[in-house]
Amino acid sequence: MDEKLPRPNAWQRFGHKFASTRLAARLFSVTFHHLDRPVIQLSKGRTSVTSLVTGLPVVTLTTIGAKSGQPRSVPLIGIPDGEKIILIASNWGQKHHPGWYFNLRANPKATILRSGKTRQYVAREIDGAEYDACWDLAVSLYIGYAAYKTRTGGRKIPILVLDPAD
Repeated sequence: MDEKLPRPNAWQRFGHKFASTRLAARLFSVTFHHLDRPVIQLSKGRTSVTSLVTGLPVVTLTTIGAKSGQPRSVPLIGIPDGEKIILIASNWGQKHHPGWYFNLRANPKATILRSGKTRQYVAREIDGAEYDACWDLAVSLYIGYAAYKTRTGGRKIPILVLDPAD
């Protein structure tokens, strides 16, 4: 965990607190990806609405659909860890896992667009001490994860580490 993580400014810290509330999580879960996609496209993957508002590192994850077999792309918070990317399957604190999690379980090969560069990765789900270390890093970056954990109905939030395929 050697890469310097972004430190949000005061406005962005407020955004973190607001985004972690039930109301905001519900609202943002159905709107932010629609706002992020065109900004990511126009900036060629260099920024997103989420990054601008929260200061969080956003990547575009492209997987192969578990049921459809078709490419599926979604903007997500992607926590850099050297060459690796950490993804938290919090699904905004909902009681079910996000679709991209099932896609990676079915086919762990993925593409990440980050900072204007595309790279191939292989996903693996983690547990134990590695899980604890990644969870602590994630919560230090975005307090919303801790709030989401309390709303999952007991669902353990999976963490996936994406290792470069090359």
